[in-house]
Amino acid sequence: MAVKVREIGLRAASAVVLAPAAVLAIWAGGFWFLGIMLAACLLLSIEWAMMSAPRAWRLMTGAVAFGLFAAVISAHVEQLSLALVMLVFCAVAAGVFARSRGQEALDAAYGVLYLGWPAVLLIWLRDGSTAVGLAWTVFAFAVAWASDIMAYLAGSTFGGPKLWPRFSPNKTWSGFIGGLAAGCAAGALLAAFLDMGIGPLWGAALGLAAAIATMAGDLWESALKRRYGVKDAGNLIPGHGGLLDRVDGLMFAAVVVACGRLIAILLERSA
Repeated sequence: MAVKVREIGLRAASAVVLAPAAVLAIWAGGFWFLGIMLAACLLLSIEWAMMSAPRAWRLMTGAVAFGLFAAVISAHVEQLSLALVMLVFCAVAAGVFARSRGQEALDAAYGVLYLGWPAVLLIWLRDGSTAVGLAWTVFAFAVAWASDIMAYLAGSTFGGPKLWPRFSPNKTWSGFIGGLAAGCAAGALLAAFLDMGIGPLWGAALGLAAAIATMAGDLWESALKRRYGVKDAGNLIPGHGGLLDRVDGLMFAAVVVACGRLIAILLERSA
């Protein structure tokens, strides 16, 4: 029990240090949000390269980061279609480059797509410095964080049957259910108080879907770490491991929330 308390304390301390920078960048939007996204892309590229190509991680970092930067900057200047094309093109280019250096082409290409797709959609969600963009971005982060935190607390408190012991022996069904409940509740509350153009019922449904995505993202990263034979993606954040260990669920949740916003836009235009 003492180990659990120390681990929770270390996680909380890390969150207190790191969360304000993310919150301020989300609130400011514009170049501030772009800056923190580019910094995150660089760190994630390093972690991905060190996991997937440890013998040539510097070269692979450059290949993956170049693709992420090109796509994210394209999205920032409101060229979403170009950003998505850049993701595909840069993924192919990274794969070809990796193969020429004796590394796995698929690992490099997948790294660009895996990390880049949610990064581009987060830029699109934030929508410069608009109030609506702020609301949707806060929704994505808050639901993912609420789901992740409650899943950890519920799993640590209640334990019980394992969710997917083959790839993630620490995840439990109690944590999964707790995470879904937190995401659903957070979604309803945020939709009720934020100017998102959706009501609490739709907010709860989207929050539930985003919470499921958050859990799926966490499990998927666990499977990737098992494939590459590492315990953590990195050691940047005490109590969490690497940055990828912290944002794996958010990456999947961002895709779901972006789909939710797209549906809301289409419904508004058809009304």
